[in-house]
Amino acid sequence: MKSIPYIDSHTGGEPTRLIPELPFSVPRGSVAEQLAVLQQQHDTLRKTILHEPRGSDVLVGAYLVAPAQQDCQFGVIFFNDVGYLGMCGHGMIGVIATLSFLGRIQPGTVKVETPVGVVEATLHPTAQGKANDYPNRVSLKNVPAYRFLTRVPLEIAGKTIHGDVAWGGNWFFLVHDHDLVITAANLEQLTGFCREIRRQLTAGGIRGSNGAEIDHIELFGASREADSRNFVLCPGAAYDRSPCGTGTSAKLACLYADGKLGAGQVWRQQSIIGSIFEGKIEAVGEQLVPTITGEAWVMARGELLVDSRDPFAGGIPK
Repeated sequence: MKSIPYIDSHTGGEPTRLIPELPFSVPRGSVAEQLAVLQQQHDTLRKTILHEPRGSDVLVGAYLVAPAQQDCQFGVIFFNDVGYLGMCGHGMIGVIATLSFLGRIQPGTVKVETPVGVVEATLHPTAQGKANDYPNRVSLKNVPAYRFLTRVPLEIAGKTIHGDVAWGGNWFFLVHDHDLVITAANLEQLTGFCREIRRQLTAGGIRGSNGAEIDHIELFGASREADSRNFVLCPGAAYDRSPCGTGTSAKLACLYADGKLGAGQVWRQQSIIGSIFEGKIEAVGEQLVPTITGEAWVMARGELLVDSRDPFAGGIPK
């Protein structure tokens, strides 16, 4: 019987399962190099943690690893039920709040190495009079974001829509002219629509920089409580319950490029279930650097048990 300790949190409704320590050693190197080793030699661990019967397609996992960059305090590798993520905004907020809960960090700023670059995370102190609560509000200065393609046309169900291809730590196709109602009561239609978009992007050879796969689809609509409401289909078949940190970063880059958002201006992005992230973007030289702020709550801790006799010890295959 093997044991894998874990801690679960959620950020705006989207869960993150943190694995504080790998159950085996990985050669030292950059976080990107450690990811390559995990992907090539230890992918069974990802499936064990997130596939059914222990996990689900909604969960996002995070390995805490040693950073290679000397100015970073932590390294993090994010993954889901179908593969690995370059960055994960809600997941990083969850990781930082969890480290706060464990007493491993105090309010202030830490740097975290990810496979796609360094993220600067600021843990905000709790409100006055809340000294017994663990700080859980986090601002992420993300990797630089940018728009790669503008108003790419696709025909979906006899209607031409347009989307921007943008990077925010993952690749996104962002759509506004879809005529769908973005509400939790419309999940089936929204999911089907986004899966068809992703299918057409693949069939049409529409990709991100250096031929990268566009694996996140993001639809936008009106919101009464924020500047915008979104639906994000993540890699695989699950939708993001949070407003999506990397997706909001990509959105901010597009807004800035269109002159619809000024540097430092706050944008409030609402998820399909109503949770809200605050975002802003700054021009640093020729790069656009987004900052995303949200809250996470620790909700479970324990250990996953892996019995060698179990026919589904490594997860149910997909």
